Amino acid sequence: MAEIKDAELNAQTAPSAETPTEAPVALETTSSETSTEEVSAPDVEEAAATAAPEEVTLPEEAPVEEPAAEVTEEVQAEETPSEVTEEAPAEEPVTEEPAAEEAPAEEPVAEEATEEPAAEPAFPHFNSMAEVVERAKAMAEGDEEITAKEENFLKTQFYRLQKNANEADFLKYTEDGGDPESYQPQVFPEEADFKAAMALVHNKRQQQQAELESQKEENYTKKMAIIARIKEIVANSDDINRSYNEFKQLQQQWQDIKAVPQDKATDLWKSYQLCVESFYDTLKLNNEFRAYDFKKNLELKTALCERAEKLAEMADVIAASRALQDLHQQFREIGPVDKEKREEVWNRFKAASTVINRRHQEYFDQRKKQEEQNLAEKTAICEELERIDTDSLKTFAEWNAVTDTITALQTKWKTIGFAPQKMNEKIYERYRAACDKFFSLKTEYFKKVKETLNTNLDLKKALCEKAEALKDSTEWKATTEAIKELQKQWREIGTVPKKYSDAIWKRFNAACDAFFDARKSANSGQQSEMKANLEKKRAIIEKLKAIVPEETQEDVRDLVHALQDEWSEIGHVPFRDKDKIYAAYREQLDRLYKYANTEASRRRISRFRNEIKGDGNKLRDRLVREYEILKNEIKTYENNLGFLNLSSKSGNSLIEELNRKVEKLKNDLQEIVQKIKVIDDNAKSEESKEEQE
Repeated sequence: MAEIKDAELNAQTAPSAETPTEAPVALETTSSETSTEEVSAPDVEEAAATAAPEEVTLPEEAPVEEPAAEVTEEVQAEETPSEVTEEAPAEEPVTEEPAAEEAPAEEPVAEEATEEPAAEPAFPHFNSMAEVVERAKAMAEGDEEITAKEENFLKTQFYRLQKNANEADFLKYTEDGGDPESYQPQVFPEEADFKAAMALVHNKRQQQQAELESQKEENYTKKMAIIARIKEIVANSDDINRSYNEFKQLQQQWQDIKAVPQDKATDLWKSYQLCVESFYDTLKLNNEFRAYDFKKNLELKTALCERAEKLAEMADVIAASRALQDLHQQFREIGPVDKEKREEVWNRFKAASTVINRRHQEYFDQRKKQEEQNLAEKTAICEELERIDTDSLKTFAEWNAVTDTITALQTKWKTIGFAPQKMNEKIYERYRAACDKFFSLKTEYFKKVKETLNTNLDLKKALCEKAEALKDSTEWKATTEAIKELQKQWREIGTVPKKYSDAIWKRFNAACDAFFDARKSANSGQQSEMKANLEKKRAIIEKLKAIVPEETQEDVRDLVHALQDEWSEIGHVPFRDKDKIYAAYREQLDRLYKYANTEASRRRISRFRNEIKGDGNKLRDRLVREYEILKNEIKTYENNLGFLNLSSKSGNSLIEELNRKVEKLKNDLQEIVQKIKVIDDNAKSEESKEEQE
């Protein structure tokens, strides 16, 4: 036989510090739908309507009914809502008030770990550490009941926001060229206020819990006094009829007294039930008293039916379910009604309960479905993050482009709700690991690049010192060769940190210009040499013009490279002819390189078409990502060109160089488009073959 727990314990007991106040509650019942109700009846047959514990032997051979199943308040960890029990009444007439119908348990809300996890929807959303501190202070200073769940929730939110702020600051620090090993996390002034406020919150919660436990002990003492008084009334059987009103008052007092200590609740309830049954076994009420009790109980239970029926109109399904549980408790505590009305009033109450329970079940079914969808979306994000090929990222632009993609995925992640609880933390850990892996590799890449930039800076400083040592030399030929060699070495050295780039170049260029200006002044006769150089360069341009790519059997690039090397070995030309001759030279180079690039692209497309086999979806996805990266890079160059307003000729050269880069990127972009088309055409061809087969 199931144990009988104190109804007040289930309906009114406040949660302990370890038990979340929002924990779901399940009402457990037996299929027999029996109830432990006090029956106001003058004779043994009517008194038998009240269920008795298994240990109790009722006088005068009264039938013993099995008590209602235990009604407990339990936290459902990862269980789905239990099914609603809707059993039809037995074929024989119902002689007992059925127990409260089982209500589905509330499914817990999944919680996230670290960046984004974990609060119940009932808690507010915080955008800053200051908001968390403000909420903690309000809890410490207010009169509201403090739960362990909200206390832990505030800690989680504060330190998550603190971590996010540090991560963002660290990322900015490293992107600005800072040394990751020298980074010092921020000190947030809100942390001291938060710790002080949370200390007050914790102390206040402990005080509230102590007061609650004290109140439970006091309630236990009061209920023990009621049991003792009922025993006294039962012992004095001669005056028991005159004590009926006092007995009803004691029953009301029992119901008014709420929670008692959990470990004492079961024994206390059994003792009380035994005393009540003993009273009714001894009591000989007349029919008028019984009829009056039955009528009063019918009115009370009818009112509960009406209240239960109105719960179907509540928009808040959870609140309606909890209110229904309270009504079930009240229904049980009310005494029986006339046998003819007993099944009717119970069926009405049961029908109203079924509506609420069904809505409750549907609510959690829908939430479970949404959580599964959220899990699928988050899994897709994780898969996309894990597909990122960091080995192919070779430049700052490529790393930053992928960073923008990941940032967009992180923003999307934050808009997706919780996943099922058993998977919520796992999917978050997977997501966090993918993000951390990328940003760790990015930090490592930036660190290596920084080391390379600093090395290049040291090398260029050394070249500046050598150029400055040569700038005053009058050994024109030897020094010219030496400085040209320095310039060649300069070009071979990579870039330096951005903040030093202009200064180091101006220093080197100034030293070189100082020497060449001095040489120009000392060698005015070199104009003839410049004219000779001009004729040589014109001859090279004519050679370039003579190259017809469609007719030549040699590799166009090799021919052009050879002429470029020859051009580089020729010295300066007269200043007035410099731009014109270079423009003509650049025009021929562009013509030939355009043909070479087009031809190379055509060959690559042809090879690509021959190499495509099977499912090309993965390759197509990668090409689409490369397409987006190139498109963003082109947009960046075009924006820079739009804002670039240089009037000097060196500025015009820079613009031309940027335009050539943009043109090359556009050609690469078009090649990717052609490759995607090849994949699509190949897929259509495969589908056509399958249909024919």
